[in-house]
Amino acid sequence: MLADNIVHFARVLRNAGMPIGPDRVLAALAAVEVVGLDRREDVRAALSAVMLDRHEQQVLFDAAFDTFWRDPKLLEQLMYLLLPKITGRGERHRPPRANRLAEALAAPAKPQPPNPANQTAKEEVQFETQFSFSERERLQQADFESMTTAEYEWAKKLAERAPLPVHPVRRRRHEAAARGALDLRSTLLHMARQPHTLAPSFTQARSETPPLVVLLDISGSMDRYARLFMHYVHGLTRRYLKVHTFTFGTRLTNITRSLKHRDPDVALQHADAQVHDWKGGTRIASCLADFNRHWARRVLGANAAVLLVTDGLERDDDGQLGQVAAQLHRTAHELVWLNPLLRFDGFEPRAAGVRSLLPHVDRFLPVHNLASLADLATALRQPVRIPTSLLQ
Repeated sequence: MLADNIVHFARVLRNAGMPIGPDRVLAALAAVEVVGLDRREDVRAALSAVMLDRHEQQVLFDAAFDTFWRDPKLLEQLMYLLLPKITGRGERHRPPRANRLAEALAAPAKPQPPNPANQTAKEEVQFETQFSFSERERLQQADFESMTTAEYEWAKKLAERAPLPVHPVRRRRHEAAARGALDLRSTLLHMARQPHTLAPSFTQARSETPPLVVLLDISGSMDRYARLFMHYVHGLTRRYLKVHTFTFGTRLTNITRSLKHRDPDVALQHADAQVHDWKGGTRIASCLADFNRHWARRVLGANAAVLLVTDGLERDDDGQLGQVAAQLHRTAHELVWLNPLLRFDGFEPRAAGVRSLLPHVDRFLPVHNLASLADLATALRQPVRIPTSLLQ
């Protein structure tokens, strides 16, 4: 009976998106036999030790364990999962929303006998449901935190094809063109080589796409947004080589080389192995100071724009955040702050980190759904600055 329950529990975790295979099921059975069934926490620790391979899977495992193994406060935990919350400084990380877990625990529908007469119509209906315009339009406005597992995977693919947030700028140097201004020097050189011909040459100003630097917060409160935004950055890196990506939580990590792999899953796997502070604390001031000291002169040339993706919940309140943000603002051509908390209509800059960053950024934009990613290029072309009410 216990073996059947463990196998069923492993299937629940696998349906929720965790890589649980037969080898881990056998290891789980052996671990439970060693620790015994006297204490609930011993069983939890034993299963967690043999079934998990990443620390970010711990939150989903704990929620599934409490639900599957009949926790007395099951109803309270499910209600807690359904309530939107914001993790602040010194608070515990919240469990994931109930969508993935509810889908994994839901009983599978009973299969119906196939009807050959309706098989073609059924396939057409499924195709329209998955790729219809209305479904895409709904997902454009859906918050990343409220998406189910299937919607989240679909959003990753759509984020890979989002438009570039920067546009080419004109340079002083010129290049040859089919039409444009007459290049007298090139025309005379051509006539000197072939005097019997008159072939005018034209020139136009060269246009180049400026570099883009992404500073991505990977703390616990930004985990789901950061992972999908990393798919967006991977798509930018694939189509546009002048992208430099850094993650920061308790330390600064350069993952630019990892995101250059063609396969997004392999690229994010390499980045995940390189980053060691996923879902940890947030030390924005020290990480930005590290960037200013070691990386700013290398990557912030040629009118480079900086995308700072964070909720501004700083753990270290030592007053240095405003100084390092001002230095970053002076070095970058444009400093854009993307904050998922702006999705709330009543957002107010009450946190100390938010109030320290706001005076030193050029733009303050939301990033919480696919529509905000798609509109990022349009928003950066607008001359709108930060509202004065947020700076007071």
